[in-house]
Amino acid sequence: MSCTQLFAEFYTSVMPDLNLERLSRILGNKQVQVLSRADVEEKAERMILAKAKVSKVGFLVPGDPMVATTHVDLRLRAQRAGIETKIIHASSVMSAAAGVTGLQSYKFGRTVTIPVSWQGGFPDSVLDAIKGNLASSLHSLVLLEVDAENKRHITIPQALEQLLDACRKKSETAISRETLAVGIARLEAHDMTIKAAPLTELIHTDFGKPPYVIILPTHLHFVEKEALQAFCNAAKELVERKL
Repeated sequence: MSCTQLFAEFYTSVMPDLNLERLSRILGNKQVQVLSRADVEEKAERMILAKAKVSKVGFLVPGDPMVATTHVDLRLRAQRAGIETKIIHASSVMSAAAGVTGLQSYKFGRTVTIPVSWQGGFPDSVLDAIKGNLASSLHSLVLLEVDAENKRHITIPQALEQLLDACRKKSETAISRETLAVGIARLEAHDMTIKAAPLTELIHTDFGKPPYVIILPTHLHFVEKEALQAFCNAAKELVERKL
């Protein structure tokens, strides 16, 4: 690691079992300065880019760095300031969720996020995106927001209850308590929990600590059906119902 200074942010996701001391040792006993959302979004020029103009700086993030809009913005600011950047890509939830379930990645539609809190009711954009994916026979990847700085998150049961409540209020029948879904907690961690079942069963399942994602599959290829049974403990009669 040739960087003279290292920064990190952990507000975009939760990293189970993260240990800064161990991370520092892995990086050659270099100190890692953890930044808040405000540091990155409002003070980047002073805290990061000013140092990057005169030395080699590293910025560590959970997952793939360019998936979060905040990080794209930071790279654009660096480019406008004449600072060269290099990305080291990592595993993304976009590909990993498909990988662990055995669902085909090219059959996923628009990804949506259910926020920890909102004003004015459940976001229409979330339900509209899922309905659009269903209409196009595409799987839906639903991310559940984690507010790491304020130690708040939304659980899989809470998210599914809110989704069903929104469907009831809009008389939407495409999603019901018997709809097949996959709940995943702590994706790729050693204690990852994954389960494919009807919404009514997932609502009563304890997935443990975050982060969480939900997949709402649509029409299944025969290989996907077998994968959901083998990797996600889905009942055969449940996946066979998804024609």
